[in-house]
Amino acid sequence: MTANRLTPEQQAARHATAVNNVHVSFGQGQHGGWGMGMAVRTYRGDYAPIGQFGWDGGAGTSTYADPANGLVGILLAQVGMSTADSVRAIHDFWTTVYQAIED
Repeated sequence: MTANRLTPEQQAARHATAVNNVHVSFGQGQHGGWGMGMAVRTYRGDYAPIGQFGWDGGAGTSTYADPANGLVGILLAQVGMSTADSVRAIHDFWTTVYQAIED
């Protein structure tokens, strides 16, 4: 369920679409693949490692699991994704979570 299931052709089409829309969804953006019903990180493009999986919901929710760090995070903001502030809140949440991890 948490492995990328896209073919190389699908991955290329997805990347072409996501390049200009990465601000809409981080899990599905430039650094994501698609598993069985959820986004899957296929390369490290920001704070999250390869293998992180989950989903950003349209109502401002975000949930991801990160097996490499033994981490699960859930944000239930319910603010909608109609403004850039909603997306920034999700980004800030995950940035803060990963900054709190001690090596």
